[in-house]
Parts: sequence; C-alpha cells; structure tokens
Amino acid sequence: MTDLNPQIILPGRYSFVARTLTLLLREEKVLMQKAPLTKKIWAGHYNGIGGHIENGEDVLSSARRELWEESGLECTDLHLCGVVTIEVQPSQGILMFVLSGSHLVGEPRPSEEGELEWIVVDELPQYPVVEDIPMLIEKIKNNDQIFFGHYSYDSVGKLVATFSYSAPQPL
Repeated sequence: MTDLNPQIILPGRYSFVARTLTLLLREEKVLMQKAPLTKKIWAGHYNGIGGHIENGEDVLSSARRELWEESGLECTDLHLCGVVTIEVQPSQGILMFVLSGSHLVGEPRPSEEGELEWIVVDELPQYPVVEDIPMLIEKIKNNDQIFFGHYSYDSVGKLVATFSYSAPQPL
C-alpha cells in the first residue's frame, strides 16, 4: 500500500472477505464438486466451484482462475448472476459473487479441492449439498435479473436467506 492511495478502511467498520462461487449449468445438470472429508468447512458436501478473491484480482478473473485450478475448465460465457452478503461475525462477513455459464472448454478433472460430478438439478436433494446450492441454482435458472442476497443464521443455526432483484441495465 502506498501513501498516495486515498482509500482507507475506518477502524470498527464492518468488512467482508470476498469470494466467488461458480455454478456451471448444462441442460438439466449442474457441475458439482464434492469436498474431501478433510476440508475445514462443508467436508463431504457438494458445492459449486470457487474460492477467495486474491489481491490484484477482479471478480471475473478470480472466478476464471478458481474454475481452472479446481476443474481444468474454461467457461466462455461466465457471467455474474448475483451477490450475497453473509453474516459471519459482528465485525466481519463474506461477500459472495455468484457466477454461472454453460459454454465450457476442456474436460472436468478433479483437484485437491474435490471430485467433480454432473448432477441432475432435480436430484440434488438426494446428495449432501451445501445448504444454499439448490436455492441459488433456482435463482440462476428462473430469473434473468441479477439477485442480491443476505444470509444470517437464527438462534438454532438455521440459514435465514432473503433476496431482492435488479433488472439488468442496457449497455
């Protein structure tokens, strides 16, 4: 960081860790990644492909990098579908950028992040999936608007999700 940068983060402000989540859809299937049992969070569960946005990356570059690292795939129509804020701690949360696409280059390959499997969307309830995945897939499939979500957890640890929408703006 340089002294010439006028941007600052004020002490005590709520801050976010930025992440991407990519859900690749093909026909009635979604490409899911099954996390190894040794993973810190969602071990053994199916999830989309993604991870943390690294220093120097924009959202799309991060999603493309994560997709390549975790699956060996490129997606030529990768696009933003929504943004979700997730409450984690009183002073810090997660800002998750949800992307999707269907035009793929390459063949899926597993990585240390997990095995990959095309799963019929309607069969997802039969799998141990991360709790918000079915909801996010429905938002992507059934809406041409960008969605904005907010996640929190109630007193018994149940996900509370709310969403609003914004129509895409013409170029």
